[in-house]
Amino acid sequence: MKNKKPNFMRSLGLGLGILAALVIYAYGFQVTKVNLAETKSERRQTQLVRILRALAKPEIFAYERDEFTVSLPVMVPCPESGFTPPEPDKSGPYLVMTPACADPRERVIIEGFNFDPFSTGPINFMPADSDVSLQLGTMKVDQNGYFQAEIRLSNRPNDKVQEIHAITRHNIGAPHLTRTAYDTWDKIIETVFLALLATTFGTLLAIPLSFFAARNLMKDISSTLISTSLSILFIPVGVYIGIKAAYWASVISGFLTGNPLYILASFIVLPLLIWLGVRVALPPQEHTRPPLRVRTLRTIILIGVSFAFVLTLYLISYLGLTAGGYLAGHMGSFGFLGSFLRDLSDILNMIITALVALASAGVFSSLAGRLGIVLGRTPEALIRILQTVLAVVAGALLFFLLMAILNWFYEFRNYVALHTYAAIIGGIAGLVLGLTVHPKASLPTGMVIYYGSRTIFNALRSIEPLVMAIVFVVWVGIGPFAGSMALALHTIAALGKLYSEQVESIQAGPIEAVQATGANRLQTIVYGVVPQIVPPYISFTMYRWDINVRMSTIIGFAGGGGIGFLLQQNINLLNYRAASAQMLAIAIVVASMDYLSSKMREKIV
Repeated sequence: MKNKKPNFMRSLGLGLGILAALVIYAYGFQVTKVNLAETKSERRQTQLVRILRALAKPEIFAYERDEFTVSLPVMVPCPESGFTPPEPDKSGPYLVMTPACADPRERVIIEGFNFDPFSTGPINFMPADSDVSLQLGTMKVDQNGYFQAEIRLSNRPNDKVQEIHAITRHNIGAPHLTRTAYDTWDKIIETVFLALLATTFGTLLAIPLSFFAARNLMKDISSTLISTSLSILFIPVGVYIGIKAAYWASVISGFLTGNPLYILASFIVLPLLIWLGVRVALPPQEHTRPPLRVRTLRTIILIGVSFAFVLTLYLISYLGLTAGGYLAGHMGSFGFLGSFLRDLSDILNMIITALVALASAGVFSSLAGRLGIVLGRTPEALIRILQTVLAVVAGALLFFLLMAILNWFYEFRNYVALHTYAAIIGGIAGLVLGLTVHPKASLPTGMVIYYGSRTIFNALRSIEPLVMAIVFVVWVGIGPFAGSMALALHTIAALGKLYSEQVESIQAGPIEAVQATGANRLQTIVYGVVPQIVPPYISFTMYRWDINVRMSTIIGFAGGGGIGFLLQQNINLLNYRAASAQMLAIAIVVASMDYLSSKMREKIV
């Protein structure tokens, strides 16, 4: 076997690659301003040691302390006749200063005798005619009751006798929790529940949105250009009708809530009407297609049932607000339960209009899509004309609405012209599509929704919760509520991505089996997709709670509540022992959350 000759070009390439890596890292050292000389600075090392020792002694327990003060008369500056301090009582602790008197800012030696072994405390200067105590240093007594400290005298000259005090402190009784420990406990509990609420609300929204970001569910969704155009045109119509329906439902509910008898009658009559309407409009089984007048009547009944349901939601929110406010004021320590009921009812009242508008838009968009399928059966020449006209109008409307959104953010000066230009550009795009797309061709509308959902998730995930917390603090004020909202928004994006990727990795067999029975898309998701994703969804959700607990310690730096807010205050005040207590609490909670979540995943998943 012949020996292969070394490849000169390969060796040269390897050498150049190593050289390029060295240059890159060298430039990285310059950009990051690596300064090893600072690490060798005595001042830096002293500060580091002080901080590390403070962090190693978290301020959790403390003792009641007894103070004992030993005084030493001094003269600052020395009088012309000299100064001889009185002879101390050497039967107990006493101080000696060398020299006995000195000028301001001059260094002297303080010696202590007969002190309690291993006691510590401050050495203070007490100016004459003043109650101010100026600390000059600290003492550390050895096993023989002796200490020596070099101090610099204060710049407080006076012709009167002044004093130096050495204060020793002794622990009394058993240790007790400090104020820092109680504050840390309150804030760490706040942090855990802040993360819990953020995870709950984020999960509730991430689950339905994740299906729109799953490629395997969206790739098969397609529609003709005429159906897509009609769906776009009818979405604003559905939103408008939904808003109007919610408004009239709120007006009627306001009338009904004015009389207790009306409220009682409404809660009896409305559920009964809803039940009867659903039974009539959605019969369990039919062997033949009903005539048009029957289908029309059922549609009218469903519209009435939907309005009655919205009206019931308003009445429920009113009842919850009233009952919650009463319970909050009359349940004493358990008043938070009433406040919780009141807040949930207030949330329901706030989102009813948005929910009705979205539901109405979805219904009208779906009906418009079906209308497009019916129109697609007309002659091709007529379809092309109708398709082109609808595509132009839909494109103009879509670009007009997009420009309206941009105008809301950027407040353009000549917004009328910009809206006009946007509508013209959209109309031209629709015209091109209408003329070039075959009437029977299917557009990948599902993939458009897929890429749009993915883009939104990626954009939201790229923004740190710390930045989101700043925005929500401006909106709702400093506190854990702002932190919960910031974490919830980030949770929606993060879990939406994880959930959708889990949907994409499910087995296709169960889905094909469900579709073979003639199931529609909703039934396919319920019976073919959901059973496969429940275990990983639970695992991801619990892991996200663990992440939110850790994130909530950071958003407190932006006013988002939780223990991070307290941690920031102590760091800014250089109170490192208190900060150490908060960091210890964070570490314990995160470790406990990791252990509990792993155990729950073992049992559930």
